[in-house]
Amino acid sequence: MDHFQRLLTKRRSIRKYREELLTPDETRKIIEAALLSPTSKNRHSWEFIAVEEKEMLRKLSLCKPQSGAFIAGAALAVVVVGNPLDSDAWVEDASIAAVNMQLQAEEMGIGSCWVQVRNRFYTDNVSSGDYINELLGIPMPLEVLCVITFGRKEKERTPADLENLHWEKVHIEKFVFNNPETES
Repeated sequence: MDHFQRLLTKRRSIRKYREELLTPDETRKIIEAALLSPTSKNRHSWEFIAVEEKEMLRKLSLCKPQSGAFIAGAALAVVVVGNPLDSDAWVEDASIAAVNMQLQAEEMGIGSCWVQVRNRFYTDNVSSGDYINELLGIPMPLEVLCVITFGRKEKERTPADLENLHWEKVHIEKFVFNNPETES
């Protein structure tokens, strides 16, 4: 197995972190990975807000009351935003940057987890994105895609198993509907 495939199998979502800060160099490398990301038509339609201050991480963790609490325990959270006026592919551009940061972190032995914000809700009437926009002073027309948390892993997770890949989701030459109920 080559180095990159090992990295892919080892990278798992980590939601529990030790109370230990990242070094400035580690944070810089994570952000550099985002800035090195390719973008549609080289438009660089993304922006990043790095949050390390504990009280702000706690407030940020409230963006998704049912599933964002672990943000408060991160050493670093990067809010990934995009500008739909810069590019119709801002979601894709921002997603690539977010994953690049996660892969860079894993390569350094740092855990990470994607927290979906786009199309999620803080309350019935307020989106998670609007909550974060207000909290961090993010101007229109920027939209929040996600928050990526980073920190020293409380414990290692078992790497993904290549034997359990969903090969049934791969189609060659054309889509073939696989319905186990109709197979004889």
